Amino acid sequence: MKLMGSSLDWDRACFTMDPKLSRAVTEAFLILHDAGDIYRSERLVHWSCTLKSAISDIEVDKVELTGRTPLRVPGYSNPIEFGVLASFAYKLADGSGDEIVVATTRIETLFADVAVAVHPEDERYKAYIGKLLVHPFCDRKIPVVADSFVEKDFGTGAVKISPGHDHNDYEVAQRLGLPLITVLNEEGVIIGDYGEFTGMKRFDARLRVTQVLTEKGLYRGTESHAMVVPLCSRSKDIVEPLLKPQWYVRTGDMAAKAVQAVKTGELKIIPDHHTKTWYAWLENNRDWCISRQLWWGHRIPAYKVTFNDPAKQPKDITESDLWVSARSSDEAVSKATAKFKVTGSEIVLKQDDDVLDTWFSSGLFPFSVFGWPDKTPELEAFYPGELLETGHDILFFWVARMVFFGQRLLGKLPFKEVFLHPIVRDAHGRKMSKSLGNVIDPLDVVKGISLEGLQARLMQDSNLDPAERERAAEGQKRDYPQGIPECGTDALRFALASYMTQGRDINLDILRVQGYRFFCNKIWNAARFSLSIVSTLLASLDSTLATHSYLCASPSAQEPLEPSPDSGRLSGVDLLFHTMLSDRVTVSYTHLKRWYDHVGKLLENKEDAVVKAAQTEVSSSKPSPMDSWILSRLADAVATCNKAFAKYEFNTITTACYNLWLYELCDVYLECIKPVMGSEGSLLEKAYAARTLLTVLNVGLRLLSPFMPFLSEELYQRLPSPNLAPSITVAPYPEQEEFDPLKNVSLEQDFELIQKIYTSIRSVRSDYQVVKSQKTRVFIDCLDSRVCTMIQSFVLPIRTLAYCSEILFNPTVAPPSCATAVVSEKVAIRVSLEGLIKVDKEIERLNKKEDYLKQVISKFRDQAAAEDYETKVPETVRVANAEKLKEAEGELSRLPAALEALKLMQ
Repeated sequence: MKLMGSSLDWDRACFTMDPKLSRAVTEAFLILHDAGDIYRSERLVHWSCTLKSAISDIEVDKVELTGRTPLRVPGYSNPIEFGVLASFAYKLADGSGDEIVVATTRIETLFADVAVAVHPEDERYKAYIGKLLVHPFCDRKIPVVADSFVEKDFGTGAVKISPGHDHNDYEVAQRLGLPLITVLNEEGVIIGDYGEFTGMKRFDARLRVTQVLTEKGLYRGTESHAMVVPLCSRSKDIVEPLLKPQWYVRTGDMAAKAVQAVKTGELKIIPDHHTKTWYAWLENNRDWCISRQLWWGHRIPAYKVTFNDPAKQPKDITESDLWVSARSSDEAVSKATAKFKVTGSEIVLKQDDDVLDTWFSSGLFPFSVFGWPDKTPELEAFYPGELLETGHDILFFWVARMVFFGQRLLGKLPFKEVFLHPIVRDAHGRKMSKSLGNVIDPLDVVKGISLEGLQARLMQDSNLDPAERERAAEGQKRDYPQGIPECGTDALRFALASYMTQGRDINLDILRVQGYRFFCNKIWNAARFSLSIVSTLLASLDSTLATHSYLCASPSAQEPLEPSPDSGRLSGVDLLFHTMLSDRVTVSYTHLKRWYDHVGKLLENKEDAVVKAAQTEVSSSKPSPMDSWILSRLADAVATCNKAFAKYEFNTITTACYNLWLYELCDVYLECIKPVMGSEGSLLEKAYAARTLLTVLNVGLRLLSPFMPFLSEELYQRLPSPNLAPSITVAPYPEQEEFDPLKNVSLEQDFELIQKIYTSIRSVRSDYQVVKSQKTRVFIDCLDSRVCTMIQSFVLPIRTLAYCSEILFNPTVAPPSCATAVVSEKVAIRVSLEGLIKVDKEIERLNKKEDYLKQVISKFRDQAAAEDYETKVPETVRVANAEKLKEAEGELSRLPAALEALKLMQ
């Protein structure tokens, strides 16, 4: 977590089994049990025969099968067949020879059958309702019952009812008062008096039951059948519904309050489409089974009371009433003796061996970490919190339980907002699975790993069986033929945030993460280049100041500082430049002003032309249009980021940061100021550009910091200012109100036309393959004087970005050998190609290019038209192909005009 840049209060790190948290778990159980909110009952639970424990719903993977499918099950040497519907007949007990055929996917549970159910309106079976059937393997008569849950059109329309091993059958039994029979033990072995089947493993019994039914003439065949198989996520065993006495939490009132909190807006779930899931789960809520048969965890603080003299046990008492909850065995004895009015010698207490569901302790976390049940200062200060961020897949299992306990035990919601992030899948949209070999370790993305390293880890550390291991190895070879490149933490964080489109899944493509690593390199290089420019100017300033030593005296000097006779003078430009960068050098702005005022007093007659010129220059100076443009774009990025943060639209923020750094700072502004910082700019222009550059770097890094903490920190520490925060992590995040004054909508609209002009020029150059080193003359025809004046103010940026040697406006004579492009209804450009191309060869080249582009377009269109294109091709590849297609179509659309222009040059 530290390597991933998590900014946490590490002093409060805690472990769920720490004494403080364990005490909170015990207290919560006692409070809820004594109030009747926790009770004990025998019901069906999800049972893992491999783990020998009940498991929670979240630990059950529901695997959808389309039909007949062999699956490997722990403890069996051969695959077991699933996805089949087996049919067999129950004979009527009246000796008539009539029969009812039932269909089932779990024929081995017929030992637990207590009835056959049919729909009450099914004409085929109305005459049989209430009659008895003969069980083929034991001396049991089972009735034909009517229940509307049966689907008349499914299978034979008759359903075997084994309530001890099926959740739906259990509900039917509860409605109709049918008995419950358990025929499997905790190991998944047949129990009871069933002859050769007793002691047989459940899926071995499945095969043998089919054989014996066939011998008895009762088997009616199998057919392929789509079904859902419940798998234990940890053991991969087939989950078995099993009747077990367990501890439950009554959640009806808690769920109702949790629903109401969301409906009233007291609790906000983001994205809001997850509120439907919240309502669906909680409005159809069942009591929560909290006991687990594991060897590790919080042991349930409940003790069962056994009477030494059974006669003294109160009559009509349920098994649940024989339990008391307590912090210790001594307290349990005290509570039991008081409850049953007996002495300690008359009873024996034994603590439950089971442990609590881990979600029970997790649900207490928002306040247990602060010392609850004690009223600590921490609890008072930090509970409730503001925001919970977690995955949408545990909205019910964790989030709802925290809300339950917060409202029930403290009377307050634990947080005001819940932000649910998507689930990370592989580039193909598959769930990450060890058996597929597509699990991505974040640290491997950060540090990089070779294919050999991935394969070695799979072979050495995996607990997969050999067949799955080989499949996983093949999957790794397909997905990571070159291994996983080193991408760094910042690139991974930025990539994950960029995927946050408030959808349910993230299809993580490592190549996209690597692309953001290149983006990190771009930021690094841009910052280094920018700082080198500023450093050069500061060195020049320091050299100038060295000849004006009176400026470098202590700023705390009380008397005005007088220049030495031989020190010379700083020009107005020097003064302005120094003022603009005063937070970098030793001379403060106040100190400068004192010196400036002193010089003015010495020259009361204002005869010093240099000082007068300096005053005029300082008062009338202003940034260049490009300086104002980049600051306006900076203000727009700040506004976008702040608004998106409020809406948890992280992909919007990453896009704004990406555009600012790559497309606006690197591609445009830095290129435009290169000539300014060289020989074509005055010191005044350089001063403004330097100050603008430092502002963009400072603010741009602070915008990036939540997503790229390491890179932004390193570069922030290199900024030339003593007024920075000690760390970017504690620097204020840029606020929209602070930067709104820099927003210049009209200037940005003007620059959109400038961008169209220089991109049009570059397109023409590209179409005719004019290399960058060959500068072109450009003629701009403009029909609007205001627009013409505006374009002229951007001549230097256009020349720089379009590689032009000269730009002329509204020439009276049409220049020869020009390629023309229309930019807008008021602006057209003509690029002189004289001496740069050979017309005949260029026509031949463009004809060949036209043929090639048509082939490329046809190829991409055919690929996109394939039926499985959307499902089999990764999203990043589809996006890249769409971009290539769009680019090829754009190039092809420009070719006719280019060819026409060439023909006119012949």
